[in-house]
Amino acid sequence: MSCRNLWKIFGPDPRKLLESSDARLPRSEMREKTGCVAAVRDVSFDVAPAEIFVVMGLSGSGKSTLIRCLSRLIEPTAGTVMMAGRDVLAASPAELRELRRHHVSMVFQHFGLLPNRRVIDNVAFGLEVQGHDRASRHARANEILDVVGLQGLGSCYPDELSGGMQQRVGLARALANDPQVLLFDEPFSALDPLIRRDMQDEVMRLQASLRKTMVFITHDLSEALKLGDRIAVMHDGDVVQIGTPEQLVGSPANDYVADFTRDVVRSRVLTAGCIMTPVDPGSAGAGLAARPAVAAGAVVHDLIEPVMGNEQPLAVVDGAGEVIGVVDRWAVMSVVAGKRVGGDR
Repeated sequence: MSCRNLWKIFGPDPRKLLESSDARLPRSEMREKTGCVAAVRDVSFDVAPAEIFVVMGLSGSGKSTLIRCLSRLIEPTAGTVMMAGRDVLAASPAELRELRRHHVSMVFQHFGLLPNRRVIDNVAFGLEVQGHDRASRHARANEILDVVGLQGLGSCYPDELSGGMQQRVGLARALANDPQVLLFDEPFSALDPLIRRDMQDEVMRLQASLRKTMVFITHDLSEALKLGDRIAVMHDGDVVQIGTPEQLVGSPANDYVADFTRDVVRSRVLTAGCIMTPVDPGSAGAGLAARPAVAAGAVVHDLIEPVMGNEQPLAVVDGAGEVIGVVDRWAVMSVVAGKRVGGDR
C-alpha cells in the first residue's frame, strides 16, 4: 500500500482552501478563519507486504479519518492511495466495490455483526455478497472459525457470545474472503484489558501464519508497541513521526512523541541492536566471535543478567550469526536507568 499527499478537509469549499495558504494554518486558526477542519493533512507513507503498520494518536488526531479515507468510506479531498495495485481514489464505483469485496477487509471498533444471523452466516456474509453458494461459503466460514478459535460456535447468535468472542467473529468475517489488506479501526478499545490482550495475541498469532498487510489504528501506545512493525504518530491531522517501536522510544522526533513515550519501560522495547557499539564485520568482528553473544533483536531487559555476568562486552550478532557490534554494562544499565540512548558516558 502507498499513500501520498493525502488530505481530508471538512467544511465549505475544501478544494479551494487546499489551493490557498490557509491550508497550512494550525487547526484552530484554520477553523476560526475559514470554518474548515483539516482532519488529515498531507499524509504520506508506504506499507510493505505482510507488515503491521500502526497509526496512533489521541482522540481527534485524524487517525480514524485516515483509515476511512484509505478505502474511501470517507472521500479524501486530495491525494493518492495505491492498494492492491490500484489507485483507490481514481476507482469507479464498480471498481471500488470489487476492491472491497475481494482485496480489502475492515475490522471496526463496534463489531457490526448482524444480530438476526448465526455466527457462521455473519462470517460468510462477504462471500454471500460475492455470490458464493451456501455450501461453499459455510465450508470456508467453518475453516476461518477454526483459525480464530471459535470452532463449534457457528450455530450461535452474536448475543450469545462474549465481547471478545464477538470481535473474533468480526475478525473471522474480515478474513473469510482472503483479503490482501486488513484495516483495523481501534478494534479492541471496547474490550476489557484481559480480553484486549488476548485479542492482540490473536492478531500476532494469525499474522505469523497468514502474513497479511495490516493497517491498525489505536490510541493505546502499549498496543502500538506490541503489534507494530512500524508506527505512525498523528497529531492534529499531521503524521509527526514514522518509525519502529525502537525508533519512537529511543529517538522521538519531537516533544509530542517524547511525551507520548515518556512512561514506556524502555528496557522492554529497545534492543541490543539499538544500543550496541557497531564493529567492522570483517577482522574486528571475527576477533569477537569467541565472546558470549546475544541476538541483535534481544530486548535490553533480557541482557541484564548476561551482561552483568561477564567482565567484557558481549558480542551482538545478526540473523546470520555475524558479529555486528558489542554491548557493555554501561549501555544496558543506562537504558534500565532511563537515560537517553547515545548519551554521554
